[in-house]
Amino acid sequence: MSVVKHVAMKRGHPGRGRKKSRALPKGRQVDADALVQVRALLDHQFGRRPVQRDMLIEYLHLIQDQYGCLSSKHLAALADIMKLSMTEVYEVATFYAHFDIVKEGEAKPPATTIRVCDSIACQLAGAEALIAELETAKPAGVRILRAPCMGRCEMAPVAEVGHNHIGNATKAQLLEAAANGLTAPHSPDYIDYQSYIKEGGYKLLNSCLSEALSAEELIAKLDRSELKGLGGAGFPTGRKWNIVRGFDGPRLMAVNADEGEPGTFKDRYYLETDPHRFIEGMLIGAWAVATEKCYIYVRDEYPAIIALLKTEIDKVKAAGLADHVEIEIRRGAGAYICGEESAMIESIEGKRGLPRNRPPYVAEVGLFGRPTLENNVETLFWVRDIVEKGPEWFANAGTNGCKGLRSYSVSGRIKNPGVKLAPAGISIKDLINDYCDGMLDGHTFKAYLPGGASGGILPASIDQSPLDFGTLQEYGCFIGSAAVVVFSDQDNMKDVALNLMRFFEDESCGQCTPCRVGTEKAVKVMLKPKWDVELLVDLSTVMTDASICGLGQAAGNPINCVLKYFPEDL
Repeated sequence: MSVVKHVAMKRGHPGRGRKKSRALPKGRQVDADALVQVRALLDHQFGRRPVQRDMLIEYLHLIQDQYGCLSSKHLAALADIMKLSMTEVYEVATFYAHFDIVKEGEAKPPATTIRVCDSIACQLAGAEALIAELETAKPAGVRILRAPCMGRCEMAPVAEVGHNHIGNATKAQLLEAAANGLTAPHSPDYIDYQSYIKEGGYKLLNSCLSEALSAEELIAKLDRSELKGLGGAGFPTGRKWNIVRGFDGPRLMAVNADEGEPGTFKDRYYLETDPHRFIEGMLIGAWAVATEKCYIYVRDEYPAIIALLKTEIDKVKAAGLADHVEIEIRRGAGAYICGEESAMIESIEGKRGLPRNRPPYVAEVGLFGRPTLENNVETLFWVRDIVEKGPEWFANAGTNGCKGLRSYSVSGRIKNPGVKLAPAGISIKDLINDYCDGMLDGHTFKAYLPGGASGGILPASIDQSPLDFGTLQEYGCFIGSAAVVVFSDQDNMKDVALNLMRFFEDESCGQCTPCRVGTEKAVKVMLKPKWDVELLVDLSTVMTDASICGLGQAAGNPINCVLKYFPEDL
């Protein structure tokens, strides 16, 4: 008996060729054909194992990848299979920007979509002109969409044709790719499993698994290195591992590879070049904290990374190096808010990425209510080097009284953008001159973002302050994930602040009123020729004081910095 016929008969539906729908006692009817199609997709991908509530987003990806969109019929069928209400499925599907929902009677989206990043680095590089050129061209069978930061700011402007990201993009390149069906992601050149092993990879992990090195000894080394969470929070890594170890199991682990902060691309760089150094750090963390399962949450804008991680982790599993922990990769769906740790956990659980109120904190009540170790990619990337080279090697690498190394993602008006590994505490002046070959010809240094859209805007006059955690608060700014965007005398900070606020407005999850309404109102005020300064200050204060998470709490930083440091640009 065929799979399709088996599913239809098992669920009491007529055969595939019939158009009759099953009548439910209440609510939406489920189309028999759609039900068979979705069930067959799930069976093909996951076998006959029972559906899982936390896999909802993965199931939605599967349907959209197959059919190019999410139709109402397929959503209803998925809800029926998962024994969920249509509302539960629909609210998740509509939350994430990368899901295309098509209602009954509506046309499917075109076969090819070109997304053009309009975040700050790409705006500086001419994204608006590129969007206008594409919209004027009106290529047949192609739609043009704006998109937030794609994590490739060093090659701005960036666009995506299907899942094929093109840096330093031009209209001709994008239209050619669309016309020739060049929509698949490019696999980067990276250090694979065999090459990593030849360089001494996984020796440290084997030392841990054989108990030649105890978890207590390893965590003590992390403490001495003063390694902090490099996703932006800056919490001491060794202390976090100890805290999670202190709670009763079973414990879980979640890796944040959802860097969506405009200007940030360091995690992408490390995953595309040396993924096993990260994987080994992750496996060591799972061993040290005794976690039963680890979820790696990767943003949907990194399709090539998702593919290479699946390939390389399979090799690690085959070598018996991951027997102590189950590993699962989860794919984001276009939501900046899911970079916030509790929102990421909600998303892994198959729900909307709404930040949680805290306490309790993720370390105690995280994934599925269990104690959860949450680290970002770069934090885990450094574990092997710190232990093998010694914690003092890392701690003493800093400058200006700061500890450690920092991977600065630098973009904007500089000659040599990219990930710059430099001493923690380096000044913006030295970062530009010594690591980026100076400003672009014809541009004079005027301002910079020290920590992406959230970190505020500082003037060139503050060019000697250390770039590190806790060093910029006196200026109303912070380093966050070290996303540095450099501006010149050809840039107006009023326009920069508007770009950043539009990003916050678009990415607000909508859960809390101060952020949802505040960002929208701020954009409207900032679009006017003359700012209502008193109103903007009030909005910024309310968002900072009353928002649930860091998005709303930091959204007012660009406004405050323009008013304080760049009044002439108003």
